[in-house]
Amino acid sequence: ARARLWFVVPATLAIIFALLLLAFRSWADSALIMLSVPFAMIGGVFLQWVLGYPMTTAVIIGYVALFAVAIQTGIIMIVFIRQALARRREDESYVDAIIEGSVARLRPKLMTVVATVLSLLPVMFSNSQGMEITKPIATPTVGGMASSTIYVLLLIPCLFAISHDIRGLLRKRSAG
Repeated sequence: ARARLWFVVPATLAIIFALLLLAFRSWADSALIMLSVPFAMIGGVFLQWVLGYPMTTAVIIGYVALFAVAIQTGIIMIVFIRQALARRREDESYVDAIIEGSVARLRPKLMTVVATVLSLLPVMFSNSQGMEITKPIATPTVGGMASSTIYVLLLIPCLFAISHDIRGLLRKRSAG
């Protein structure tokens, strides 16, 4: 099972990236969303290390669940930012529209994180029979939600604005 997962997980992430390219028609947006995976992994690996769980099939399945939630929240952040940019008034700056879209995403993202973490905390603290399998599945998700939240709420808006500035500079260079 572990050998299959080492092939299936990267293949799944590649397929997700291809689907994001088809949906957003933007390499930059797709890359911003996919960057939520390594950021989510930071918290998952940290909590896994703190609790001393080895890399087992159950832990890998926990990472797959974490990646799904991280990518989902990244997608929603990009969609909210794009909607705010579409509603932008003439007197409103690009950065203000990005901030508006990000702030609109704050409560839904925090609700997702709190619901996920609170639903998994009983699993994390339970010592009943069968928990030796479910605790390693829950561990990456609980740990990764914190680092994923930081990335989605703070870094995606910043990187979105930076990518817009870089595209503008590249357009000026190619035109001039």
